[in-house]
Amino acid sequence: GASVVNAISEWLTVTIERDGFVYQQRFENGGKPVTSLEKIGKTKKTGTLTHFKPDPTMFSTTTYNFETLSERLRESAFLLKGLKIELIDERGDQHEVFYYENGIEAFVAYLNEEKDVLSEVVSFEGEHHSIEVDFAFQFNDGYSENILSFVNNVRTKDGGTHESGAKTAMTRAFNEYARKVALLKEKDKNLEGTDIREGLSAIISLRIPEELLQFEGQTKGKLGTSEARSAVDAIVSEQLAYFLEENRDTATLLVKKAIKASQAREAARKAREEARSGKKRKKSEVTLSGKLTPAGSRNPAKNELYL
Repeated sequence: GASVVNAISEWLTVTIERDGFVYQQRFENGGKPVTSLEKIGKTKKTGTLTHFKPDPTMFSTTTYNFETLSERLRESAFLLKGLKIELIDERGDQHEVFYYENGIEAFVAYLNEEKDVLSEVVSFEGEHHSIEVDFAFQFNDGYSENILSFVNNVRTKDGGTHESGAKTAMTRAFNEYARKVALLKEKDKNLEGTDIREGLSAIISLRIPEELLQFEGQTKGKLGTSEARSAVDAIVSEQLAYFLEENRDTATLLVKKAIKASQAREAARKAREEARSGKKRKKSEVTLSGKLTPAGSRNPAKNELYL
């Protein structure tokens, strides 16, 4: 990260406080050192301060947007629970502090803060084959799903294997629970993942060793690490199954919501098929008993109206 910023900056100065001394080095014109690493003083503190100016020959604008920075730093504070991040805009009087002791649980609550929720925020964490997994979710009464995923604190906006693992695990766990408590009968089809995830807000955050990292595409927006799928699947499957078993009222509410979503989807599918085939069911076909039938002639004299 720092090397990239250095390369696209008109100048960059790094000041380091460490081991009782203050060190500093300056770079200009795309990262060329203009000073060596110099010891410039003493200190009792530790930390790093970086000043840089974006190169106007590389960017159409070098004016920072406070809201963009605020959103990104808020994300970082959610993902790194317990870390305090302070954003100060010295061009004016804007100032924000981000600190979330509950990490991605607070992130999910933030996503749902203006929605009517159906459950508390639920979170799982674990490690599988050197991959650390944090997963948190909450359902609201809406109809869309909102899943945000991250790898090593970087957003994977196009998803990837970690999202696939979470979706597979959730679908399996909810179906197994629904059958166990007879909300789904033997003759019923399994609930589809889209039905289960209706109204879902979730955060998936992974920490993956560099040697296992694989991305798809130039922008690295989609995770391709196959081990991530199995890691997320294993951790979410086990812990979600336990949660559903131990919180049956909430679990039953969520399964019934998924069943309604499934029924609505199936009704919409049948309506589309009828519309495409040109069939139009008359209301009388639904409401009349077997002893009464719709009129079979267009001639009123040959038809009888029963009241």
